[in-house]
Amino acid sequence: MNEVKSRKINWQGLLSTNSSEYFVAICLIVVCILLSIVSPAFLSGKNILNILVQTSINSIVAIGMTLVVLTSGIDLSVGSVVALTGVSVGISFVAMGSDITNTGIGLACILIGLVVGAITGFFNGILIAQIKMPPFIATLGSMSIARGLGLMMSNGSTTVGLPNVIGFLGSGRIGFIYTPIVLMLILYGVFWWILRYTKFGRNIYAIGGNMEAAKLSGIKVKKTLLGVYVLSGICASIAAIVLIGRLNSASPTAGKSYEMDAIAATVIGGTSMNGGEGKIIGTLVGALFIAVLRNGLNLLNVSSYSTEIFVGVLIVVAVMMDTIRQSKNA
Repeated sequence: MNEVKSRKINWQGLLSTNSSEYFVAICLIVVCILLSIVSPAFLSGKNILNILVQTSINSIVAIGMTLVVLTSGIDLSVGSVVALTGVSVGISFVAMGSDITNTGIGLACILIGLVVGAITGFFNGILIAQIKMPPFIATLGSMSIARGLGLMMSNGSTTVGLPNVIGFLGSGRIGFIYTPIVLMLILYGVFWWILRYTKFGRNIYAIGGNMEAAKLSGIKVKKTLLGVYVLSGICASIAAIVLIGRLNSASPTAGKSYEMDAIAATVIGGTSMNGGEGKIIGTLVGALFIAVLRNGLNLLNVSSYSTEIFVGVLIVVAVMMDTIRQSKNA
């Protein structure tokens, strides 16, 4: 009898930990079926590829956001980092001679963009890990700083025409699949492995679960938090490079509301805002769910205003489910 009771408790614990991402995956499948019925164009190969390309940028930003939220933090600066990275790449390209066919120049511009993201993330990490500022306040400040720097550096103007190698990352193809999709899948595979099999990944979960206990167990909390925010900045920079490659232009006003989309994908995908619980694959499912919903509503000629309402409701429901689950576990 006790053995049966023990098994039942373990099963309930399994559900409470993983049900969010499975629930979203089931909802995604149901929504896809419904949309394919009401709009035959939804399941066309062209539209499916379009959805995946559209979600690639948000999905990449959401990787870094997931790492941050797992530590019980938040990064509001990612949208501004996208803009600052694009501006930095555009200005660097012009300064190097504006030769779109020069692969060396293109790779140098990409490296500069990644460094910009890493520096911004490092700045956030110092404020949060060393100075002990609340993540919300620290990243809110850096959001404004990065946006202002982008506008100041570009004088509010858009750089048009970028290296071919950046264009390939944004709109090229590998076989019949667009490069942003391949890049997105590679990044998710890498970070899935990091979170699942590395000490750094285990430390992230431990810090989010109980920071004080993590300190007492010997985990270098400050270094881990610093690394998490640097990776968040780099992910935002990668997304920026994909974005400017798609548009073939870099604008200081790009990336607005990207932080909200990334948070939405993370939370809808089952990552707890309290930290310590969640999976990177759940974030991908959450990002796909948002992209499918927006695409389907667009095919049904639903206004963009109504679409934002639907996404907002999803966020509220996801957080409410997480809060209820946390209360039950407590």
